[in-house]
Amino acid sequence: MELLLVRHALPLRVERKDGAPADPPLSNEGRRQANRLARWLEAARLDAIYVSPMQRALETAQPLAKSQGVGLRIEPGVVEFDATASTYVPLEEIKALDYERWRALIRGGLVEGVDLAEFRRVVTGSLERIIDDHPGERVAVVCHGGVINTWAAHVLGLEATLFFEPTYTSISRFLASASGPRSVASLNETAHLSGGR
Repeated sequence: MELLLVRHALPLRVERKDGAPADPPLSNEGRRQANRLARWLEAARLDAIYVSPMQRALETAQPLAKSQGVGLRIEPGVVEFDATASTYVPLEEIKALDYERWRALIRGGLVEGVDLAEFRRVVTGSLERIIDDHPGERVAVVCHGGVINTWAAHVLGLEATLFFEPTYTSISRFLASASGPRSVASLNETAHLSGGR
């Protein structure tokens, strides 16, 4: 089967003072990205679309589901590790404003207080279950950068859980054989964002 992991589109920056989860919606640019993604994948037959329950992932997946005529399946196991954080600042914004802070986050500061081994166990278990449920099919999972990193690291046999920065609405493709082998077909496809479609 073919597994497409799609990072959500660009969300708004949210900094809540009440301690509630930030869970930001998409920005205007994020909505444009989500629509470009849906147009780009129009010709692809998706047998199922799974989505993280976080707002930025749900809003990204909606145009794709409409275009494909496929219902969304909520998958809590692909929620991002920052799901309960009261602040969400897009990494690209941090990178532009404070490059050194961005480098520190990428090197591991992102995951302070997070049990990465448990996160990896939940993500890989959830994606393996999706694979088992869809032999021979093409399935998209709209999720988060940490989830994509975790699965790619698992497939590649890397110890590092976070090793690259998926672009908003990028597509990473994986192949999963019924006999067990998993492989990477592509990472971070972004042709749909170039403005051609």
